[in-house]
Parts: sequence; structure tokens; C-alpha cells
Amino acid sequence: MTGSAVRTDAPARVGRRSVFERLAGWSDRHRWWALLLWVLVLGGVTAGAAFAGDDYHNDFTLPGAESQRAQDVLEEHAPARAGATLDIVVRDPDGIGSPAARSAVDGMLAQVRQLPHVIEVVSPYDNEAAVSPDKTIAYATVALDVAGESMPAENTRRIIETARAAGSPTLTVEVGGDPARAAEEAEGGAAEGAGLLAAMVILVLMFGSLLAASLPIVIAVFAVGTAIGLVTLASHVATVADFTSPLIILVGLGVGIDYALLVFSRFRGELSAGAQRSDAARTALDTAGRTVFFAGTTVIIALLGLVLLGLGALQGVAVALAVTVLVTMLAALVLLPALLGLFGARLERTMTRRRERDARRGRSSREEGRLWRRWSDTVSRRPWAALLLPLIAVLALSAPVLDMRLGFADAGNDADTKTSTRAYHLLAEGFGPGINGPLVVVVDAGEAPADAAPPGPAGPAGRAQAAAQAVQQALAATPGVASVTPPIPAPGGDVATVIAFPASAPQDEATADLVATLREDVLAPVARAGNVTVLVGGPTAAVIDVSAAIADRLPLFVAVVVGLSALLLLLLFRSVLIPIKAAVLNLLSVGAAMGVITLVFQHGAFGVPPGPIEAYVPVMIFAIVFGLSMDYEVFLLARMHEEWERTRDAAGAVREGLATTGRVVTAAAAIMVVVFGAFVLSPDRMLQQFGLGLAVAVLVDAVIIRCLLLPAAMHLFGPRAWWLPPALARRLPRLALEHQ
Repeated sequence: MTGSAVRTDAPARVGRRSVFERLAGWSDRHRWWALLLWVLVLGGVTAGAAFAGDDYHNDFTLPGAESQRAQDVLEEHAPARAGATLDIVVRDPDGIGSPAARSAVDGMLAQVRQLPHVIEVVSPYDNEAAVSPDKTIAYATVALDVAGESMPAENTRRIIETARAAGSPTLTVEVGGDPARAAEEAEGGAAEGAGLLAAMVILVLMFGSLLAASLPIVIAVFAVGTAIGLVTLASHVATVADFTSPLIILVGLGVGIDYALLVFSRFRGELSAGAQRSDAARTALDTAGRTVFFAGTTVIIALLGLVLLGLGALQGVAVALAVTVLVTMLAALVLLPALLGLFGARLERTMTRRRERDARRGRSSREEGRLWRRWSDTVSRRPWAALLLPLIAVLALSAPVLDMRLGFADAGNDADTKTSTRAYHLLAEGFGPGINGPLVVVVDAGEAPADAAPPGPAGPAGRAQAAAQAVQQALAATPGVASVTPPIPAPGGDVATVIAFPASAPQDEATADLVATLREDVLAPVARAGNVTVLVGGPTAAVIDVSAAIADRLPLFVAVVVGLSALLLLLLFRSVLIPIKAAVLNLLSVGAAMGVITLVFQHGAFGVPPGPIEAYVPVMIFAIVFGLSMDYEVFLLARMHEEWERTRDAAGAVREGLATTGRVVTAAAAIMVVVFGAFVLSPDRMLQQFGLGLAVAVLVDAVIIRCLLLPAAMHLFGPRAWWLPPALARRLPRLALEHQ
């Protein structure tokens, strides 16, 4: 197909300024008002958030899942057992039955019974099953009247402090359970500070000016501060997970610096070419700003795609991150032009002196991209080698993802400095690993399965008790079950619970296999024979159900995000091959990121404690990385498209696109890598996985994909890269990344 056959641009519109040019002009003319308006918004939402506080809370409900149905039955028939529990674990080498140990433990438990939200405390001296075989380790169960995610952290800390105060040189006291682990979560700060410092160093090296380097940082900080304030206020009217704020900082800093850098680099490029400050700002916003708008839209689409998963905890996070990207995009398009109006004169003088100095030394403005032009020519001479060899490397990085296992980290993955972790290990030592992941089996005689046997003469209470005893026997005879408690009837008698302790740890794959076996093979016949419903629930089963739900819905999510992003690229570049290529390359960067995460966190590379990949991490990383990859894709292809529309030279378009964007993309990627990579320093395992995954994805995207795979593919495509069937071209609406 010839170049003339694929030309789709509209006739030039002389004298008509685009929306982006008018926006740049408004921000420049009203620079103080624009800055004041943003400061007022930031100050207002920050003050409002400080006054109202936050109401972050997790929503781990999963309607329709068996574990959720079990929880619903308990909340209806036995609300006292539907709340969270804490384990107060004690250890005494002389035996927990010694007079000194018993006196200390009894006194401590009496105090715990008086604390808020505590409805029952079961002493190990009243429950032989709570004492280890060697009589040195025991645990008391503290029943709470609220779910774990609703338990106030300050009340949990009071329980921990009261319990641990009973410790002595011979008596060890630790407190375990999900509420205890949540109350001990460390605050961030070091990771964000390290990322910002590294970003500043890179920007100073890139621009050679502290003022120039500060502008993208200022934009990111303004945007992140505003987004956190808005989301904090929104947490009072919507469900927003408690891990949202660190993710806002992680994404907001990376994206905010990135978007501001793209616009600011184009502004400096126009100044270097001799443009006046106001004209440079308008051109920068009309080109790079337009790219930021469409790239940010792609990120928002990808994040909102998480709503399709139907998980309450993720929906609030998705909307919060989408708002963060929207605010950073607005800051780059409105606040940055205002700051360029305020400080642009100083930058213009600096650029003029640099241009004059370069002229005296005989350097042309094209020298900055000469290495990238040579690189493009090298790739064009061996496009198949440049395509296949890196492709093999990326696929090798992605290979571990085939063995990825989803789940949630528990206290066993945390540092031993936490009392919840020490309690976890004490329980495993005294009672086996399964003690930390009990399975709560609920027998409900009020609801029978469709294929159940006809009801006998006994009423619901009798059927529930008989079936619960049958469940206990079936569980005790099942391989992989370490121990089983006797049936515990609920008030009314038509519901009973049996607690089974697996022989494996909560995160082991054997535990997931055991849950599947119990549901499908062991308990289903008992339910039919007893004319009851038997449900396997509890925190461990809930984690398994959530992980399975995410895995089942992931293909739909990927298809929707990839499809919408490809459609946007089709409209922007009016090409069939460009969206397909972009989707494939972006999926490769996501695959490489997930492969590295699996290798490090699941298989324990580099000394990291092995465990499952946090169930939310893959979908969140896919949404963020796919959007960010589209960011670079749009930025690079936009410059190639500009050159293609001007010259109709496919090879020249690739060469000039790399030459004009290579330095900026490399710097932006380096900044994102250090900002994201800094979160590996976070004490939170989920944030570590996010940070490593995003850093690897950006690094692979910028170094392997944008420098090798993309130019090789574009050289192989040639003019066909910009081809669109005429019939389709007539029907598609026209969106432009360049001012026509």
C-alpha cells in the first residue's frame, strides 16, 4: 500500500487554535489565578480531610461464594460467632499449668474481658484442645462483636497491651489474629521520600537546572495531595480500602512526574528551537499535552475496568486511582502552564544562553537525537534479530507467571518484630501449621440442597445435630485434616458449626486442595443424606474463594481493557496494525512484571520469604502497567505519526520519533523505576509486590520494548503500519494527536 493510499489527515485549518492551545493561553494569562485556584483546592480538601478524618474500611464480601454464604448464616443464626477473634498465646517452659503462670494468665484474661468489643474469652484452662501436647504452649480465644475490618485499631492495641503486660522472664505472651496484624501495620514515608529524592537527582542531571527539575516534582506533589484529600473525604460515603492511600502515592508520584515531564520537555524543546515562551507553552500543550490527555484517558479506562471484577474492595481502589490519574492529568494541563508562565522567563533565558553556547561550539539542535537516529538505522538493518532476540528474553522473564498462585499474605510472612507474627509461629510450633488457618464448617438444617434426601421425622434441630456429628466424623477421616472440634450448636438448634484444622499451613497449596476436596467429595454426600446444607467457610476458605473469583474473572477484565485501549488507538492513529502491535507489546511488559514477581515472592528468590502472590496485585498491576505502557506508546507513536504525516517516509518517521522522544522516554522511565522501586523498601508485602512489579514493567517497556521491539516492528511494517481500510476510515470519527 502506498503512502498516498493511507493518508487520512484533514485539510489544514489555518488560524484556528485547538482546545489545548486555548487552555495553555488561559493558564498563561491567568497564571496567578490558576495557581491560587489549585492552592485553594489543595488546601480545602486537605483541611476537610484533616477535620473529617478518614473512614477507610475493607469490603471482602463475595456474594455467591460458599465462604460468604457460611458467614451470612452465622451472622443470622449465631452473630456471636460471626465476629473476628484474637488469640492470646502464652508460653512457659515450666508448663502453663504452674501456679505462677496460671495466676498471671487468669488475671490478664479477666482484664481483657472488660475491654471494648470483647464479648467472650475462652481460657485455655477451660479447653484442653487449646493446650499443646507438651503443656508449654496454650492460647485463649477472644471473641469480638465486630468483623476484623471493622475493629478499631486503638481497641485492638489496648487488648495487645493488656495481654502483653502479663509477660515475665518465664512467661511469654503474644497476640495473634487478623485484627492484631492490622493494628500493627507500619506507616509509610521512607519509600516515598527515597523515590522523590532519586527522581529529583535524575531530573537535575537531565535538565542541568534545579528550577527546571523542580517543576515536575511540584506538579506531582500537588496532584497527589489533592487526590489523597478527595479520596479521604470520599471514604465517608463509599467503600475505600485501607491500603488505598499508599497506592495513590505510588501511582500519583510516578504518573504525575511522568506527565509533567512529557509536557515540560516539549516546552524546553520548543525554546531550544528558538520559539518564544508563550508560543512554546502553547505548542507543548497542543502536542505533548494532547498526548498526556489521551494517555491518561487510557490509564483511567484500564483502572475502571477493575469494576468488572465485582469485588467491593477493588472497586473503591479502582475509582480512587482513576481519580488520582485524572487529577495528575489536570495538573499537567492546567497548573504546569501556569508555572511555566511564572518561571518561563528564567527558563527562556537559560535556554537562550545554552543555544548561543551550542551555536558557538558548532552543535546543531539535531545532535541531541543523533544516537537515537543511529540506533534506529541499526535496528532497520536487522529488524528480525532486533525483534526475535528481545522477544525470547521477555518471554523467559514471563515464564514463571504460568505457575503463579494467588492468595493473601498472613502473619507468617511478616517480620518477627510483630507480636502477631510471633503468636503465629508459637501456635504453629505447639499445634501444627493448620492451627493458623481453621476451616469453619457450617451445618444449616433450615436450608437443604436440591438433591437432598426426603426429610425424616426429626425437626431442623435434630437434623442439624445429627448431620453435624456426621460432618465431624467425615472430617476426622479425611487425609489432610489434623483435628476436628465437636459440633457447636447455635441458638435455636437448626445451625451448628464444626471447626477443622488442616495439617498444612493456610497459604499452602495443599490447604486449597483440601477445601476443594471437602466441598466436592467429602461433605456433599453428608449434606444430601442429612437433608441439610453444609458450607465450608472461615478466613482461609474466604481467601481461597476470592483468589478463585479473581482468576475466573481476569480474562474478561483483560479482554475489556485491551479492547477499549485498542479502540482508542484505532481512533487516534487510524491504523489497523498499530493497536494490535500495541496490545501485544503491552501484554509482554505485564507478563514480564508478573513473572519477576512470581519468581521473587512466590519462589523466594533473593532471600524473600516465599508465599502466594497477593490476589489483588495481578489485576491492579495489569490495569496500571497497561495504562502506563500506552502512555509511552502514544507519546512515541504521536511523534512518529507527526513525521509520517509530514514526509510519508515510514523509516524516517521511526527514526525521528525515536530521536525526538528517546531521551524523554528514557528519563521518564528512569524516574518511574526509582519511584516505584522505592516501594520495595516498604514493610508491607503487598506494596513491595506492587513496587517491584511496576518498576520491572516500566524498565522492560522502556528498554526492551520501546528501544527494540517497537522500532523493529515498525520497520517491518513499513507504510503498512499506517494503513486503514478506506471503508472503515470513512466511518470512524476523527481524533487527532496533532493540531490539524
